[in-house]
Parts: sequence; C-alpha cells; structure tokens
Amino acid sequence: MGTMKRKHSKEFKAKVALEAIKNERTIAELSSAFEVHPNLIGKWKKELLNSIPSLFEERKKTTSSKEELDVNDLYKEIGKLKIENEFLKKSTNNC
Repeated sequence: MGTMKRKHSKEFKAKVALEAIKNERTIAELSSAFEVHPNLIGKWKKELLNSIPSLFEERKKTTSSKEELDVNDLYKEIGKLKIENEFLKKSTNNC
C-alpha cells in the first residue's frame, strides 16, 4: 500500500510550527491533533526558527528603500523651492 503525500499550506505549517514552539503539547500530541508526521513538525519548527531573523532584515530593507524614495522627493522639492525663492527675490528687486 503506497502512501499518499498531502500538500500543506504555508498557513497550516506556520500554525503547527508555532504550536510546537510554544511547548504546551508534545510533538506526539501535535502530530495526533494535526494528523501530521512528527518529523514534519520538527522540520517546520526548525524552518520557522531559522527564518525569524530574516523577517526583521526584510522589514528593515523595505523601510530603508522607502525612506530613500522619500529623501529623493524631498531633495527635488527643496530644489524647486530654491528656484522659486530666487525667482521671487529677483522679481521683488526689479520692482
């Protein structure tokens, strides 16, 4: 009798891995509750723990690129204001 592989969603894997990290139930209890092999739970738990640091790195990179765009927009606005200011100074001096 062959075994049929099930495909689990990333949400399901995250839920099971989080439950494993909480240590409120044993891997055997989680395996029975979620109907998943204990080795998979251990694998998902390890993957989750290994990926946690990168979650914060990604957020930082995203923020800095957004900040760079904002800074560039601000420099453009400063340039426009300088030109307008010079124009207005020249206009008032000619009057």
